Amino acid sequence: MPRFAANLSLLYNDVDFLDRFAAAAADGFLGVEFLFPYAWPAEQLAGLLKAHGLQQVLFNAPPGDWEAGERGLACRPGREAEFRAGFERALGYARVLACPRIHVMAGLLPAGETRDSVRATYVANLKVAAALAAEAGVDVLIEPINERDMPGFFLNRQDQAHALVAEIGAPNVKVQMDLYHCQIVEGDLAMKIRQYLPTGRVGHFQIAGVPERHEPDIGEIHHPYLFRLLDTLGWDGWIGCEYRPARGSAPHATSDGLGWLRPWLD
Repeated sequence: MPRFAANLSLLYNDVDFLDRFAAAAADGFLGVEFLFPYAWPAEQLAGLLKAHGLQQVLFNAPPGDWEAGERGLACRPGREAEFRAGFERALGYARVLACPRIHVMAGLLPAGETRDSVRATYVANLKVAAALAAEAGVDVLIEPINERDMPGFFLNRQDQAHALVAEIGAPNVKVQMDLYHCQIVEGDLAMKIRQYLPTGRVGHFQIAGVPERHEPDIGEIHHPYLFRLLDTLGWDGWIGCEYRPARGSAPHATSDGLGWLRPWLD
């Protein structure tokens, strides 16, 4: 049976962030993920997790200047020291939150650079992160993201991500397989799952409806088929619910849109 984690950066956005832990638990979620924890003390977040019986399953390493449009530092030459410092900060949070995974965003291609020209920087940074994370028993995740949502992002395809994981060669570096992005870029989701899940290189799944990124029962993907496929293939990890409620920030928009989840909580 799939285990679902509420993404608190996107869900329950009708209440303050710190109130979203209680809301997710009330709806039956046992795990949570979010983009960035760094605006709050790690001990405060850990207290909320404990109070509501939740497991922190994932968050992102610092992405650079998010407000200025940066979407990760791993592929950006000349930012290696900043990347390492940010990842060490993420590991500090992971220890306090007992979180076993950190997503490292690849970043946008710098002006004048190509994927080939920054590949060595990306691989070297991930090897550093992998070594640091291994000491803490943490997995480092990389995620292909579609260029419609994030133009210029370094990492877009599953085959690209898996080739990089193989090149990095660290057992704690894995792919975050977001089926929303995969559908937009490549499609053929069931076959992609069948191809990559048995490799042991998939560390996490995420879902959202395509194309609007609303609830997973809205749009072109038939998620119940994919959930049953994951069961058949023995997936016992988490599935992150990283979508925007169709009713936006209306009161109870997230809870009212969870009809798709109810059969999988029984």
